Amino acid sequence: MNCIPISEKYTLTIEEASKYFNIGRDKLYQIANENGQKFILHNGRNILIKRQMFEKFLEQTSYI
Repeated sequence: MNCIPISEKYTLTIEEASKYFNIGRDKLYQIANENGQKFILHNGRNILIKRQMFEKFLEQTSYI
């Protein structure tokens, strides 16, 4: 099975996003609950972060 690099994935798990963006897991859950309607995708009970949309959110944010 081919592995896709995190930088090319459309969605990231909370664990992948934590490593990629250097943001703690708990903080990502908090951001997702407060601001996630644009960059969060729910797959059953799992939260997936739309990587490029989250990057745009972070570009517009000066404090997390």
